[in-house]
Amino acid sequence: MLEAAARYNRVARLLHWSIAALVIANLGSGLLHEPLEGVVRLIPVHKAIGLTVLVLTLVRIAWRLTWTAPPHPASMTRREAAAAKAVHGVFYLLMLAMPLSGWIMASAGKYPLTWFGLFDWPKLPVSREGAAYAAAGPAHEWLGWLFLALAVIHVAAALRHHFILRDDVLRRMA
Repeated sequence: MLEAAARYNRVARLLHWSIAALVIANLGSGLLHEPLEGVVRLIPVHKAIGLTVLVLTLVRIAWRLTWTAPPHPASMTRREAAAAKAVHGVFYLLMLAMPLSGWIMASAGKYPLTWFGLFDWPKLPVSREGAAYAAAGPAHEWLGWLFLALAVIHVAAALRHHFILRDDVLRRMA
């Protein structure tokens, strides 16, 4: 059993796994919305999940500022620890930039922006002719591919630690 001091706390773990599941769902719906357009409308759910990721990320950042993460295991090299820290930093940026760029695009659209149809979400003051909209579309797409690549690397690294190195890196977040 991993000692409590070496694990992330329950709130951090809950936020990690909740956001991870939502991000994976959104990456999938972002890639599949056009091929499945005649079968199911994924974009309204995609937008609502993105807004949820944005809110949960803000909660996660606030939590992270009030709580100290456990140190990396002694078995990790400085290089591995630096790589993990860099990837986590990029994840935080992506968890903010992806929903924000999507919110900009949705705000310039003609359809209402709702959170799972339960309530309207305010639109930002942007138009399709503005620079923010022109940048948001390509940014959203490219950042999505970056997010997917980093997620695959992150999962592969966690599995390497668990199955090959047999250390407690993965268990810290379990």
